[in-house]
Amino acid sequence: MSTGKLLLQATGICKKFSGVVALDHVSLDAKAGEIHAIAGENGAGKSTLIKILTGAYTPDEGKIIFDGEEMIHTDPRRAMQAGIACIYQELNLIPHLTVTENIFLGREYRLVGHTNVLDRSRMRKEVGELMRELGLAIDPDARIATLGVGQQQMVEIARSVRSNAKLIIMDEPTSSLSEKDAEELFRIVHRIKARGVAVLFISHRLDEMKNHCDRVTILRDGSSVATLKIAETSVDEIIKLMVGRDITNKYPKVKATWGDVVLAVEGLTRKGVLHDISFELHAGEVLGLAGLVGSGRTETARVIAGADPLDKGRIKVFGKEVRIREPRDSIDAGIAFLTENRKEQGLILIQSVEFNSTMVKMEQYAKGSILDLAKLKAMTEKMATGLRLRAASVKMPVGQLSGGNQQKVVIAKWLLSHAKIFIFDEPTRGIDVGAKVEVYRLINELVAGGAGIIIICSEMDEVLGMADRILVMHEGRITANMMRSDATQEKIMYAASNVSVN
Repeated sequence: MSTGKLLLQATGICKKFSGVVALDHVSLDAKAGEIHAIAGENGAGKSTLIKILTGAYTPDEGKIIFDGEEMIHTDPRRAMQAGIACIYQELNLIPHLTVTENIFLGREYRLVGHTNVLDRSRMRKEVGELMRELGLAIDPDARIATLGVGQQQMVEIARSVRSNAKLIIMDEPTSSLSEKDAEELFRIVHRIKARGVAVLFISHRLDEMKNHCDRVTILRDGSSVATLKIAETSVDEIIKLMVGRDITNKYPKVKATWGDVVLAVEGLTRKGVLHDISFELHAGEVLGLAGLVGSGRTETARVIAGADPLDKGRIKVFGKEVRIREPRDSIDAGIAFLTENRKEQGLILIQSVEFNSTMVKMEQYAKGSILDLAKLKAMTEKMATGLRLRAASVKMPVGQLSGGNQQKVVIAKWLLSHAKIFIFDEPTRGIDVGAKVEVYRLINELVAGGAGIIIICSEMDEVLGMADRILVMHEGRITANMMRSDATQEKIMYAASNVSVN
């Protein structure tokens, strides 16, 4: 049961990096036994605030009081000892160790009189009891590598509970979970809330905040602009406070005039993956690919982009057949593929914004064998301004940017390649609502300029909101082709499940 005790009180927190203000007098509090959401656009300061609370960063100004004690010169170990735990998007578990070994890592029991011999029986027994207490059907002897992402997150939560954490911070905990796993996660979150644990919940999924959180603190441009009771606010109000303006149209679709066919694929087949995929894409058209996980949407994009081999089929660009055997072939043909996993497949994190933005077509900035650095810098800065990129300079390493700004660098890279066919795979995943609107605005500008665009989206309302035409896939086959005006969520779901409409 919630005690209502004020557990965390952070006031006037300030932090700068290389002249860029990340946090500007941010204030936040959390009570024992509550789920407190933190909302904000990418770059609003959420990640920096988390790192300060967990001791990874030291604030330039401000005061943090936790459980009645002021936290001064805190490092991660001291924060954990005080009772603060954080579960990041990238889980912090060791795959080859068991559930029990991960939960007790660094806090192992040892047999009496044996400093180097672990008391495995006692540890396993306690983990089994903890799993039963939390209502989790996870084998204490299972190796982490054999568990799904959802179960791994449950192990992280169990480890935090076992360490007697008083405050658990969850950073985008449902971003990679199925709907079923997300439901299980929230069941556990509410259970630990009932134990008097405070939970700070960071997510771009505002419906989750509305359904499961007690209060929300909204950050905008490094400042805290409001703390509200969830029951007394609305998702629209949260969005307005996050972006500083009303977003009257969640999907600002602008219909462009269609032109000639810019891409035609005929009978694309990859054994066991794709089966006779055929479609056309017009200049000025946004073509949506919808379907459930494993339907073949991303696999279709990867074949067109030359990332995966093709067994048979033909690809035509502007009416001319092209042979695409590797990514360079698709780039030369004018095809841009913005992958779902931007960090591993779309960017070189240790390199600068300037390098990442220009690396696809860097030869166009060269005079002979010498790069025209002034031209390269000027083009990157112009693109950064147009995309409203938040970075201290174009020399800043991409790895230091927020997720939304990293996505903008990926987009800049392909815009500077002069592509005319764009394939966006989950273009707004992990991006806040304000940045999403900017991506949609960019899509409108691209099709208005004659580009053809394919968007792959798991959010059905996004496909319905932005696509002119929708192809639905099921197990590597196209099961429906419908215009936006004829499409509904029900029709798409029937086709995605390959079930006939009665």
